[in-house]
Amino acid sequence: MHFLSLVCVCVCYGSQHLYLPNRTFSLRFPKSNSKNAYPGRESMDNLENEEDFIDDIEVEELFQQKIPTDIGEWDHRVFIVHPDVKWGPKKQHLTTANLQMAEAVGLVNTLENWTVVDKIILSTKIPEKKRIFGKGNFQILTEKIRRTPGVTAVFMNVERLSPLSERELQDAWGMKVFDRYSLVLHIFRRNAKTKEAKLQISLAEIPLLRSRLKNEVVNLDQQGGGSRYIMGSGETLYEVQQRLLKERELKIRTALERLRKKRHLLRSQRKHKDFPIVSVLGYTNCGKTTLIKALTGDSGLQPKDQLFATLDITVHAGQLPSHMTVLYVDTIGFLSQLPHQLIDSFSATLEDVAHSDLIVHVRDINHPETINQKVNVLNILKNLQIPERLMNSIIEVHNKIDLVKGYEPSEPGAVPISALQEMGLDKLKHRVEEAVINSTGKLSMILKVQLNSPQLGWLYKEASVQEVHDAEDDCTASVKVIISAAAYGRYRKLFQVT
Repeated sequence: MHFLSLVCVCVCYGSQHLYLPNRTFSLRFPKSNSKNAYPGRESMDNLENEEDFIDDIEVEELFQQKIPTDIGEWDHRVFIVHPDVKWGPKKQHLTTANLQMAEAVGLVNTLENWTVVDKIILSTKIPEKKRIFGKGNFQILTEKIRRTPGVTAVFMNVERLSPLSERELQDAWGMKVFDRYSLVLHIFRRNAKTKEAKLQISLAEIPLLRSRLKNEVVNLDQQGGGSRYIMGSGETLYEVQQRLLKERELKIRTALERLRKKRHLLRSQRKHKDFPIVSVLGYTNCGKTTLIKALTGDSGLQPKDQLFATLDITVHAGQLPSHMTVLYVDTIGFLSQLPHQLIDSFSATLEDVAHSDLIVHVRDINHPETINQKVNVLNILKNLQIPERLMNSIIEVHNKIDLVKGYEPSEPGAVPISALQEMGLDKLKHRVEEAVINSTGKLSMILKVQLNSPQLGWLYKEASVQEVHDAEDDCTASVKVIISAAAYGRYRKLFQVT
């Protein structure tokens, strides 16, 4: 299975992957009795109150204006068909047909009240055919669908059906037929809560709308009406609809650019506060959110055992063993075999990964495709041109080891954990701390401070104070700190330390 979610949804054009976005900058902090548990907390909380750049009504109008999937809001009883390509460039070498079918079932089950009534794996030589399969297998499939009671839709487990194939299959079976593109878009639509998620989904739907428009014009031309001019406009119906579609796309892209600028502002403010940023990513449903909840104690996080449970990036503060505060960014879920148009629409959400200080790659080590998922995630990051410094310092986490009987580490450097059972978290925190210090260039030093001055309070606010030892004269103390070079420069200037 190639990758991508999603996200990762992923922008790997050759193998078409996706990363899935999630975009709410809610800076949540674990409850603490100490006001200074996280230095700079008040200023960080204020980041949520930045001016909203886009009106909610404007976004909702763009989101609801055209819904191209034609799946509707009703529930479906789905028959899943997986075309198993036996040879050629479309053949999958890192997975099996059964595992691909299992992921297809997971996609359908993600939608509330949708059920899989039956499924079938059929071999095909040329999946680009109008009916996907040869005459014999197509006849077998048609008979099986007709014999299965209660089927309301067919899910063809391919990246994208051409409009011609979609129409051909729907005419043959008398019901809605959708591919991975349209199904995942529908999942996104149901889960989208934030402005950015809704806008990115609307942008991802543009190629589908454009394709449907061409198909409709072909049908009209066959009836002799597709090229007729609209009275007084000098434009054909097709030209008018194309122009309206371009105008809608421009509005969406403009709105997303304004949100991108807001993201840049938020990133700049976090950097100014000198909090290291750790991006946590992996294949969808690998346990990223559960891990961040375990590392931060953030009770506001509610992980769900489903694909694409959230489409919004969130930021959560936690402390490392040295008392250093870091921000964990819950990024993207990945999924295989999604068209690059869908990937393109969400690529902006990976900006936060490229600007982070460290990447933590979470793997569901209990998943039968865990190796394939790892290959896909790394390929996506490379194709997204993530900086080499980040690629070389990735911490790989083997999650869900409690589900693997007799687990033994199979890869050097990987950190085994169970986020749900909170096993192995201390070792992971120490690894994160070591990597963050290396990537940020922070300094570990012992400073002599005057207890009758504001020096110690300043260090607690601007650095990570690890130890304080009073000197014999009761007027000074030795303080072990981890501090950035910039903060140390300010300290020396403010307190005239040589």
